[in-house]
Amino acid sequence: MPKRSSKLPRDVNKPSKSIVDKATSSAAPEPKASNDGKNPAAVALGRLGGLKGGKARAAKLSRKRLSEIARSAANKRWQKRTGD
Repeated sequence: MPKRSSKLPRDVNKPSKSIVDKATSSAAPEPKASNDGKNPAAVALGRLGGLKGGKARAAKLSRKRLSEIARSAANKRWQKRTGD
């Protein structure tokens, strides 16, 4: 499944100003902060868990329970659509 792109900002003036600032400035662009206060090892472990979490959970569930969860999710989606 392809990764989803980030949401576009609601104010169209912000990205426009950013583009103009980058085009007109002679200064070098500011480097991104590589350390935003998070432990890189913890970030890597969290990402590993997130990548395999859903598949591992589904593998542990029984066929009946998996079907119940899917049915419940489908009902919730249809309730949103029909307004029940």
